[in-house]
Amino acid sequence: MAKWKQYELWVQTGENKWEMVGVFPNPELATAVANSRNTRSRLIEVLYDGSKLLGQEVVAELGSGRREP
Repeated sequence: MAKWKQYELWVQTGENKWEMVGVFPNPELATAVANSRNTRSRLIEVLYDGSKLLGQEVVAELGSGRREP
C-alpha cells in the first residue's frame, strides 16, 4: 500500500473542546484557512498507509484564543 499524508485543521470551541474544521491535501491551504479564523487552531499532519492510520502530529498551533468583537 502507498503511504500518504493529509492535514486536518482543528479549532478550539471550549476550554478543553476541539472541533475539526476540515481536511486538506497540503499544509499551505490548511494554514491559509486557519489564519482566516479568529479562534485558536491546530494543524495536524496525519500519515496513512493505504487506509491504515500510522500516526498523527501537531505541526502548528495558531492563534491565542477567542477575540472579542
